[in-house]
Amino acid sequence: MASRPLEGLLVVSMEQAVAAPYCASRLADAGARVIKIERPEGDFARAYDAVARGQSSYFVWLNRGKESVVLDIKKEEDKALLARLIAKADVFIQNLAPGAMARAGFGSAELRARHPRLITVDISGYGEEGEYAGMKAYDLLVQAESGLAFITGRPEGPGRVGVSACDIACGMHAHAAVLEALIERGLTGRGKGIAVSLFDGMADWMTVPLLQYEGTGRNPPRIGLAHPSICPYGAFETRDGQLVLIAIQNEREWATFCAHFLDEPDLPQREGFRVNNERVANRPMVDAHIARMFASLTREECAAKLRRANTAYGFVNDCEGLRTHPALRRVTVETPEGPVAIGAPPARLSDGARMLGPVPALGAHTEKVRAEFAA
Repeated sequence: MASRPLEGLLVVSMEQAVAAPYCASRLADAGARVIKIERPEGDFARAYDAVARGQSSYFVWLNRGKESVVLDIKKEEDKALLARLIAKADVFIQNLAPGAMARAGFGSAELRARHPRLITVDISGYGEEGEYAGMKAYDLLVQAESGLAFITGRPEGPGRVGVSACDIACGMHAHAAVLEALIERGLTGRGKGIAVSLFDGMADWMTVPLLQYEGTGRNPPRIGLAHPSICPYGAFETRDGQLVLIAIQNEREWATFCAHFLDEPDLPQREGFRVNNERVANRPMVDAHIARMFASLTREECAAKLRRANTAYGFVNDCEGLRTHPALRRVTVETPEGPVAIGAPPARLSDGARMLGPVPALGAHTEKVRAEFAA
C-alpha cells in the first residue's frame, strides 16, 4: 500500500464548488486530515446533478477522504469553533467571495500573524484587488473572459471546453503551491500566504495563444478538431463513419505518412504539400487530399495502415469509448449511498496505490469535531 506523506497534517477548508475542493481532495489523498466546513445547506456542488447513486458526480469526485462539519460562522459559538480549528491547522483553504473571510475576522494575513506556521490559501475568480475582484466567477464565465472559449470550437463560433478547465487549473496550481509551502515551512518553520485565481490559472494555460496573437496581430483560428499551427493534425472520417485523429509532428513523419498511408511517396515534393508552413497555408487542399484515403477505409483498416506508417493517431471517442478504453484505470470510493467507481488518480506510485477515503454525508463529523475541539 502506498505511503501517505501528509499524515499528521490538518487542513481546514471552507470550500464549495470545484477549485478549492480539488486542492483539498488531493491533500486528503496524500494522508492529510481534511475538515471540510460547510454551510447548513451544504456545499452547493452537492446538488449539481444526481447521477452517482443519486448524488452529485462533482461532489463524489472532489470530496473523498474529508470530514464534513456544518458551521454557521454568524453564530458566535461556531465562529469560536472555527478559530480553534484554524489554531491547530497546518493549512487553511477558503474560496468564499473576496473579503468575506476578512470581514468575519478570518483574513489570511491576520491568521498568519496569529499562527506563524499556518499556510493560508485564498482562491478567487479574478484575484482580490482590481476592478474584477468583486465579479462572480464561475468556470464558464472565466473560460469566456480568459479567451479560452474564443479559441475553442469551430469556425462558426466560440465553444465551451467540455470540463471545468478553469476550476481544475486553479485547484491544481493551489495544490502545487501548498506542497511547495510545506517544504519551505520544513526549512524555515514559517507558513506563508497563497492566493490563486481561476483567471490566473487559465491565463497561464493561454500563454501560447496570447504570444501568437501578439506576434501576428491575429487570434488563433477556431478549427475544431485540428491544430492551428500544424498540418496535417486533425480528424478524418472513415468509410464506416468513425473519426480518426492524426498528428504529424515533423517532415520525417510527413514523408513516412505519405509513403506508407497515402501510398504517394512523391507528395512531399508537390507544391502546397512540401513543408509544414506551406501545408498550413493550404490546409483545405491538404486535408481534402488526405480525407479521400480515410474515406476509402474502415476504422480498423485505417488503424492498421497508420500503425504500418508509424503515424500517431487516436480515435475520437465518446464517453462510452472512454468507459471501455483499455487505458482507463478506475478506483472505487465509498459514499453515503454506496460505492462509486471514478477515474484513478493520475500519478502511479512505485509503492502501490493509495486507499481513498469515503465521501462524507453533510455534517457527518460535526458532533465529533465539536467534541474534539471543544473550548
